Amino acid sequence: MIKRALTSKLRQAAKQFPIVTLTGPRQSGKTTLVRAAFKRYEYISLELPDQRDFALEDPRGFLEQIQGPIILDEVQRAPELFSFIQVMVDDHRDWVGRFILTGSQNFLLLQSVSQSLAGRCAVLHLLPFSLAELQGRKPMEIATIGRTTRGSKLQTPTKSLMETLFTGFYPPIHDRGLPPRDWLANYYLTYLERDVRNILNVGDIESFGRFIRLCAGRCGHLLNLSELASDCGISHTTARRWISVLEASFIIVLLRPHYKNYGKRLIKSPKLYFLDTGLLCYLLQIRSAQELFHRAERGAVFESFVISELYKNFLNRGEQPGIYFWRDASGHEVDVLIDLGDKLIPIEVKSGQTVARDFFDNLNYWRTISGNETGPAALIYGGSEAFKRSGVSVYPWYAL
Repeated sequence: MIKRALTSKLRQAAKQFPIVTLTGPRQSGKTTLVRAAFKRYEYISLELPDQRDFALEDPRGFLEQIQGPIILDEVQRAPELFSFIQVMVDDHRDWVGRFILTGSQNFLLLQSVSQSLAGRCAVLHLLPFSLAELQGRKPMEIATIGRTTRGSKLQTPTKSLMETLFTGFYPPIHDRGLPPRDWLANYYLTYLERDVRNILNVGDIESFGRFIRLCAGRCGHLLNLSELASDCGISHTTARRWISVLEASFIIVLLRPHYKNYGKRLIKSPKLYFLDTGLLCYLLQIRSAQELFHRAERGAVFESFVISELYKNFLNRGEQPGIYFWRDASGHEVDVLIDLGDKLIPIEVKSGQTVARDFFDNLNYWRTISGNETGPAALIYGGSEAFKRSGVSVYPWYAL
């Protein structure tokens, strides 16, 4: 089993809270992780019809049969349990780590948690594998980005950049050595037929599927809901609701703009990215790593990879990602801006394998107008060398 970076944070939370909730996309490895981290816990999956029926028809009786710590998998399938769990926890103030709850429908699960279990529950998120997890190493410390030249001592991955992006990071593909497109086709269909219908009760699945593919085509671009709705033949309100579902399902992430004003009018629309590059390639109908190399969308796919790796880095430490982008009305842009509270770290992302002089232009512009000429800054590119240039730390794609 590939060791998950979230394991230590998960165990720590179980020593501090009576309830720990683990959410994430379907097939991200939640069940495998909690069963490995809490081997002595009883385990019940509410995907099983008999257990689900019992929990729905008699939630009190279902919980009273449990004698010790328990893992309740896909718990959002029986939302009636949450109020009864709340009462049990309130009656036993000394409980810690009593309930480990998992679920793949973030929207429904967190809605129930916020209503019934607020203050009693730690909430963690598990995304598919990070590249560091696949390589069996620690990820880069966020606070050191732009200050070190990490990468020169790292082992080059066995797969090339294009193969890595095309394959994606969902655990079953790596655990079973499955062809990415075959597995992702079934995953996508399951997502539409199960999760989307459960959350939205969408009658026209074809329209929603078309909407997802249109989003894939706009990866790396500013989100324009009116244009997206028009192209899909739906209302602006429906488009906004569907975007929220894609975000809550961990399919996409909306990278918000950083609002600090440096004397220029700023762009205020978010940018749209996908959290798994393999799924993004599937939706873009890219059929091989070789084809990806020649596609115009290669840069957007690479940006999605970098942003998803940064998100995993934050979430695996139990922190909310402080990740933004910056763009002014004149077209100057910083691809990623990490906000650590006491400092900002600008990052430029380029899929090319050779570092060109103009790769540093936007970083230097931002550092000048922000008064941060000597602060940390980074360039992540598709090559394999790590070095310092023009006061910027340059990292190979596999350094994160």
